Amino acid sequence: MKKILYLSVAYISISNFFAQQDPQYNLYQFNQMIINPAYAGARESIAIIMDYRKQWVNFPGSPTTFGLSIHSPILNNKVGIGLNVISDKIGAKSVSGAYGSFAYIAKLNNRLKLSFGLRAGYLNYNISNVNYKDVNETVISDNTKTNGGSLDIDAGLFLKGNSFFSGFSVNHLNNPQMFSANYTITPTGTTNPIDYNVNYQLNPHFFFIIGKLFAVNENFIVSPSFIIKSVYTKQVVDVNLNFFLKKRLWLGVFVRQEFGLGFLTQFYVNDKLRIGYSYDGGFGSRKALGTSHEIMLGFDLKKRQLKSVTPRFL
Repeated sequence: MKKILYLSVAYISISNFFAQQDPQYNLYQFNQMIINPAYAGARESIAIIMDYRKQWVNFPGSPTTFGLSIHSPILNNKVGIGLNVISDKIGAKSVSGAYGSFAYIAKLNNRLKLSFGLRAGYLNYNISNVNYKDVNETVISDNTKTNGGSLDIDAGLFLKGNSFFSGFSVNHLNNPQMFSANYTITPTGTTNPIDYNVNYQLNPHFFFIIGKLFAVNENFIVSPSFIIKSVYTKQVVDVNLNFFLKKRLWLGVFVRQEFGLGFLTQFYVNDKLRIGYSYDGGFGSRKALGTSHEIMLGFDLKKRQLKSVTPRFL
């Protein structure tokens, strides 16, 4: 039990101060609602998107994430509303939550719209089904509270043009505390108890994304973009290059800082149904964790005819 507690303290401290705590996504370009509440209503349709990601398939207990996003413009496209549901599991730890989003959409001119978004919801944290190498270990749930939750607040901006988009968002703006517990441990061979506090708190996650579409002709569009993700003192950059073919198929490649190369695609079955997939495997030592796969299914209902180069991207 002592080893488990020491590892828990170390893991939570490292996660809290140096690592991204939110799930990793590759298909965020086709569903920016998962990172930015200001994106609500941006597709100018009732959009329903389901996303499933399995990360590092060769690694036991690797991250598994499911997300559902629903959003739509209302009030003559001046307001966007949305709903996000998320379930993320890593080993014995699972996080689930539900959020409501509101975005005010301001028309700057005939080509540009700027959205201001807020999102609030409840996020739940849980540890269960802990497997111990030593069958005589005491299960951690017998010794402490392993279930907690908190109000979670996000905010963002989203700028959209006919062939340009940019977004900035901050998730966990209120720095929610998910879990806190006190332990008293007496190390083996001593009689002096030591008090420990294990605290799991979410740091604000910052996202900045920008992209541009270049029409070579009506059947071939090139779209470079990049995203910067920042948590505490750690920053990660993804650089993407996507191609839109025959007004139906997206093909893309991306490079993630300190990780490696990945590929993605999105295919429009028709004007209302789209299917996305991404693959990444990492370079060097990161390949040992195994490949990662992400699948997305999107529906656009009551979509308006837009005058942009390709409304399907946004």
